[in-house]
Amino acid sequence: MVRNSIMLSRTILPCLAPALLLSACGGTANRGLESVHQPVVSRADYAFDVGAGPEGLAPGEAQRLGAWMGSLKVGYGDRISVDDPARDPATRADVAAAAARFGLLIADEAPVTAAPIAAGTARVVVSRARASVPGCPDHSRMYQPDFEGHTGSNHGCAVNSNLAAMVANPTDLVRGETTRGLSDPAVATKAIDRFRKAEPTGGGGTAVRSESTGGQAK
Repeated sequence: MVRNSIMLSRTILPCLAPALLLSACGGTANRGLESVHQPVVSRADYAFDVGAGPEGLAPGEAQRLGAWMGSLKVGYGDRISVDDPARDPATRADVAAAAARFGLLIADEAPVTAAPIAAGTARVVVSRARASVPGCPDHSRMYQPDFEGHTGSNHGCAVNSNLAAMVANPTDLVRGETTRGLSDPAVATKAIDRFRKAEPTGGGGTAVRSESTGGQAK
């Protein structure tokens, strides 16, 4: 009886070895501390045609454009551009005024859109970027034997997913923001200069005070 059990174990173990090796090689492999799960930035373009003439947008078009931008909830990170075949400065100025209500500027160039622009109209394009981490969460090889020293298959998903969710402008993950020549040292150091010139708190310089609407301090 003992001899038969020994012979049975010798025949089973060689059959189990390939299965163990296959299980160790399955799933996502992270061969180092740099995760294979990285943020991916995608872009979507939303186009809106407005009537335009030699003096800018047609009557009522500015209100219609503002309502459309409000429905999209445009904000920081969105890129607004104007595709106007007539290249009318007044039309561009009207669109810039509508974008300014949402705190945005007009881009210099507009992306190429598929549909042609009808005569007497201009196309306003809102380009919106979105960052995500495809394949996360990934538990394809979390609990399998690993004989090559890989990190877990889900390694990097939490950090990079949080980064993709919190970044204000997803395009900064592709190319960082530049100064664009708008940096003003006087504005950048205004808060520090005010702090240095303030009187000590004992003299009421930086103490917190509350004032009523009538302007009388309490």
